[in-house]
Amino acid sequence: MDFLPKIVDFLNNVIRVLVPVVTVSLLLGVIFGPETSFVGAIYTNVASILNMLGEDALLALVSIIIILAYLKSD
Repeated sequence: MDFLPKIVDFLNNVIRVLVPVVTVSLLLGVIFGPETSFVGAIYTNVASILNMLGEDALLALVSIIIILAYLKSD
């Protein structure tokens, strides 16, 4: 059972790396538009997910902000 804390630590480290990358990519996608190579793909994917949710997109956006705030508090 010694491997489970190692796996949790590894996943926490991966999340600590990916959250800022996605955040910066979304910001750059807003600034430069969805035509930008790597950044535009992330921006387009997040926009399509929010569009799929329709009227609940605002709720989803608030949920994402809450999740990111929780991750930042660690």
